[in-house]
Amino acid sequence: MRPAGDSETQTMDLDGLRAEALDAVRRYAEAALGPEPFEPGRSRVPVAAKVLDPADLVSAADAVLDASFTEGRFADTFRAGFARAVERQHTVLVGSGSQANLLAVAAATSHLQQRSLRPGDEVISAAIGFPTTIAPVYQQGLVPVYVDVEAETYNPSLDAIATAIGPRTRAVVLAHTLGNPFDGPGLEALCAEHGLVLIEDCCDALGSRIGGRQAGTFGAAATYSFYPAHHMTTGEGGAVACDDPTWLRALGSLREWGRDCWCPPGRDGVCGRRFEGRFGDMPAGYDHKYVFSHVGFNFKVTDMQAALGVTQLAKLDGFGRRRRENAAYLADAFAAYADRLVLPRSLPGADPSWFGFPLTLRDGGADRRRRMQEFLLERRIDTRLLLAGNLLRQPGFQNREHRVSGDLAHADRITEASIWVGCWPGLSSEMLDWIVESVGAFLARS
Repeated sequence: MRPAGDSETQTMDLDGLRAEALDAVRRYAEAALGPEPFEPGRSRVPVAAKVLDPADLVSAADAVLDASFTEGRFADTFRAGFARAVERQHTVLVGSGSQANLLAVAAATSHLQQRSLRPGDEVISAAIGFPTTIAPVYQQGLVPVYVDVEAETYNPSLDAIATAIGPRTRAVVLAHTLGNPFDGPGLEALCAEHGLVLIEDCCDALGSRIGGRQAGTFGAAATYSFYPAHHMTTGEGGAVACDDPTWLRALGSLREWGRDCWCPPGRDGVCGRRFEGRFGDMPAGYDHKYVFSHVGFNFKVTDMQAALGVTQLAKLDGFGRRRRENAAYLADAFAAYADRLVLPRSLPGADPSWFGFPLTLRDGGADRRRRMQEFLLERRIDTRLLLAGNLLRQPGFQNREHRVSGDLAHADRITEASIWVGCWPGLSSEMLDWIVESVGAFLARS
């Protein structure tokens, strides 16, 4: 037999080994994550990237050493902390912002909802955006109604959305473009007046505010992305936030295969009636863990992702502050080119945590915009287009049922003549100056 003290000794040995391993990770991260000197024209200026410090790698390694891998203690901590950070009651973690959008729209179709969305119902959205804002609308058998955006905010106006409401309209799914908040208070009231479900895509807008509230607190649900380019990262990852318990139940069921049981992972019989129910045509007392009331997905995450989210979340306010500072710096610098560039504008009372800084050429179209991108790339400055541009011009979105309200003149112009440059926290003032100088050089020669 093993002596009684061996188990305690082994635990102490494992604790010591774990501390040594995490200390080694910390020392490695301190050496590996240091900034490199910037050389204009030689160093790359990324449009977006993750910002990591030793605490992030240590936390992720700590989760690996648990050898659990599925959701565990870090997921519990991150889920609760993120809900507090976005000022909502509940958070459901998923594998990406795209999964978050699909899950939120699917939850709006759930039989649990008082008025669930049904195939053929119309959903208003912006013609400009990222495909996975609108893709779930098609995937759930709903019909998108596209509206134009304003030239300077890159968001639809409240009037444009109000005009688009028809007899079949049941919801609005709308992104805060590049972190610039749309009229959340106004849209919340408009949706309440017409009985519309509002889902906010906040994948680019974590921490943005308008009317004294966070973007993401105006709708029934809000979605977030933790991809490395976004405001914080878990590698791949995302979340849906809500307040209503019915929404939480629908989101939780759909996230986990559509199961009816709501026991947390690794825990059985929390309700105390695991073998007492009667569901559909299943035998009486069928194990509730294997009852499925939705046609769902598997959108769960790993504890390693959540462990990174815990430490990233602690830095979120600082990340947002730096994004605001960088965007303000660019706005001041680019003001000198306001006769040649359309500069972004925010609504009164808005405080964006900018994802990127958009610029639209006043003169010239797609060819001149492409030449500007190529010129900047020669100077090692990355740019991006304003996501997919006018989605109706994309091959994957043509020949699908939809409705257009009004014309899409601004969406077309943005598709032809807009780019955005970075304002993420890892950009130094020297990098920002190089961006402004290089855009100015292009404008002077073209």
